[in-house]
Amino acid sequence: MSTETVDGTTDRVVEITPDAADQALSLMDREGMDSDIGGLRLFVQQGGCAGLSYGMRFDDEPEDDDMIIEAHDLRVFVDPASADYIGGSVLDFESGLQAEGFHVENPNVVSECGCGESFRT
Repeated sequence: MSTETVDGTTDRVVEITPDAADQALSLMDREGMDSDIGGLRLFVQQGGCAGLSYGMRFDDEPEDDDMIIEAHDLRVFVDPASADYIGGSVLDFESGLQAEGFHVENPNVVSECGCGESFRT
């Protein structure tokens, strides 16, 4: 298991914004999860009209081969296969008139489907 602390360096897997961390920690608290051990899992899965989509869930602990990104008191777990697709991304939380939720800004994306739910690298 490797740990990466996000401190502004350019060789990070995923940058976590303060808004994303606040929202995730609040949700974890509501679920009764221990944020010192557990965290938010960010992963890429097959699916959607463009071929790949993001997934997120809370996990009680990381897997042995996970990268652990720590930022703003939040731990984010990323498996090695997903890290290949999302390296250099920013995880943010956006709220607006039409939608509210987590958003991944991924510099590796070459195309997205029309609804924005899936992508291709």
